[in-house]
Amino acid sequence: MAKLTVEDLELKGKKVLMRVDFNVPLKEENGEVIVSNDNRIVAALPTIKYVLEQGGRAILFSHLARIKSEDDKKGLSMKPVAQKLADLLGQPVTFVPATEGPELEAAIDGLEDGQVLVFENTRFEDVVDGVEVKRESKNDPELGKYWASLGDVFVNDAFGTAHRSHASNAGIAANIEQTAAGFLMEKEIKFLGGAVEKPERPFVAIIGGAKVSDKITIIQNLLKKADKVIVGGGMAYTFDAANGKSIGNSLFEEDKVELAKQLIEEAGDKLVLPVDAVAADAFNNDADTYAAGEEGIKDGYMGLDIGPKSIELFKSVLADAKTVVWNGPMGVFEMPNFAKGTLAIGEELVKVTKENGATTIVGGGDSTAAVQQLGVADQLTHISTGGGASLEYLEGKTLPGIAAISEK
Repeated sequence: MAKLTVEDLELKGKKVLMRVDFNVPLKEENGEVIVSNDNRIVAALPTIKYVLEQGGRAILFSHLARIKSEDDKKGLSMKPVAQKLADLLGQPVTFVPATEGPELEAAIDGLEDGQVLVFENTRFEDVVDGVEVKRESKNDPELGKYWASLGDVFVNDAFGTAHRSHASNAGIAANIEQTAAGFLMEKEIKFLGGAVEKPERPFVAIIGGAKVSDKITIIQNLLKKADKVIVGGGMAYTFDAANGKSIGNSLFEEDKVELAKQLIEEAGDKLVLPVDAVAADAFNNDADTYAAGEEGIKDGYMGLDIGPKSIELFKSVLADAKTVVWNGPMGVFEMPNFAKGTLAIGEELVKVTKENGATTIVGGGDSTAAVQQLGVADQLTHISTGGGASLEYLEGKTLPGIAAISEK
C-alpha cells in the first residue's frame, strides 16, 4: 500500500500533530517519577527530529497505561516522559498538563518553528469527573474533531496502537486534511505488510507461545501465504495431542484438539511441528528434566522447551529462507533452563540474515526479549514495536490506524 509519509508533507511553519507511542514504564527514584525504559521514546526520535529540522512545530501526544479512575491519573502523567524526551533531544520540551482547553490552546499557539510540546496522557479523557466514559478509547467523535483542530497536519508514528480505533489516531485522521505515516510506522508497513503480502520466497513463519487460541487466526492466515509455518511453545502440545502423542502434564487446550487435527490435515508438510521436547516434573527452573523423544512425554512431566532434534529440524527449514517472520517463544523463555530453543531460533535468524540476505522480522514481547538478550537485535532486519498490532497485521486484519493514513 502506498501511504503518505512525513517526507511527503510541507512542514515549515506548520503545527504538526504527532501521535507517538510513549507508553513507557515509570518508576519512583529519590521521590521523583522517572522513565525506567526509554526504548519507545528513542524509536520515535527520527520522526520528531525530522519534523523539527523541517521547521515544523511538533505537538506530541500519547497514551500511558489504562485509566479507569481519577486515582489512576495521579501516577500516570506524561510529565516525566516529556522530561526524558527533552534530555534525548537536547532541547526544551513544553509540557501542558491538559488534554483540552485554553491552557493547551495558548501553549500550542505560542510555539515557534522547531519547538516541541507534549500534552497530557490521552487516556485521561477516558475518565471525566470520576466517571469512566472512554472518550479516547471509544473514539468520541467530538474529541477527535477537537484534537484535529489544534494542528495543520497529522503524523501517526504509533504502530503499537494502530490496531485500535481511538480518538487520537482514527478520530483525528477523520477530521484533518492530511495524515501521514512517521518513519517508525512506515517501517512497520514496509516490513510486516510486505512480508505478508509480497514476501521473497521461501517465506517461513515461526509461531510460538502458550495457546493455540491466541494465535490460531495467525497460523491459518500464514498457512495460506507462507511456504512453511513452524509451530513451537506450549501450543505445540495441543497439536501433539491431535496427533495422538503422549503429552504428560503439558499445557494444552482440549477444546482446540479437533481444530489442530483439521489444520494438520489441511496443511500437510507446510506445518512443521517439534519432534522432541525438554520435559520437566514441575514448572520450575530447577525441576528434574529429561529429553522426551518422538514417543512423547511421560506422565508426571510437562514439556517446557523444544528439544535438540527440533532445533536442528527448525534450522533445516530456515536454512534457505529469504523471508522470516517470528512471533512467540519456543519454550518457557523466562527460565534459563528452558530458553535454549528460543535463543537458538534467534541465532539462526542472524545467520539467514547474513548468509541469505533474508528479511527477518521479529514481533512479540518474548521473541523481542530473546534477540535483545542475545545482543543481536541490530543484526536482524526489523524488530516490530507493536505487540497486539503486529499480531493483528499477521492475522491479515485491517488496522484502523494504518487505514486512516492518507494514500499517496
